[in-house]
Amino acid sequence: MAEQQEQAAPDAMMTRIGQVVMLHHGGDREEARGRFLDLWGEIGEGGDPLHRCTLAHYLADTQDDPADELAWDLRALSAAEELTDGDVAERHRSLAARAFYPSLHLNLAADYVKLGRSEAARSHLRRARGTAGALGNDRYGDGVRAAIGRLELRLDGADPSHGGPGEDPGAVEGPGTVERPGPFGGSGGETLGPPRQRP
Repeated sequence: MAEQQEQAAPDAMMTRIGQVVMLHHGGDREEARGRFLDLWGEIGEGGDPLHRCTLAHYLADTQDDPADELAWDLRALSAAEELTDGDVAERHRSLAARAFYPSLHLNLAADYVKLGRSEAARSHLRRARGTAGALGNDRYGDGVRAAIGRLELRLDGADPSHGGPGEDPGAVEGPGTVERPGPFGGSGGETLGPPRQRP
């Protein structure tokens, strides 16, 4: 019985995170931020790395200050670095931890663009491109690769019209709980989530 409850707990938390993601996508950003922070308080700094990665990834998108967004995206990356493919596959068979990195690095690159730190942005963009081979040939993978390309063009100055003030230059999808293309999805199978913001 205790073993069954242990196995259900991660899915229960992912479901709760996914519910708040839906609230955020419904337009209630402030409420979503508050609920995400409550969940972060429950999970804690030393909690399950998949939960921390997922929650920090989405919490970043609710921040008003680009520096705060960066801090949450860095937390997401740090938590992802604690994961192994086995940790993820244990709960979601179609996923691999390495498939998290293109999205995480792309979002960090976009954060650094917003902060005017182009060298740091380029560094994370190279990492996003370098890990993109882990993405499936599906809608999600295509979206991440396209977003990497758009941000590369923007940083090279070839696409100055892309991304006005306040527009996230490279935000992509993030983890959650429903079956639709999400950032940490496999090749058309079960995914971890609804879009973080814009592909």
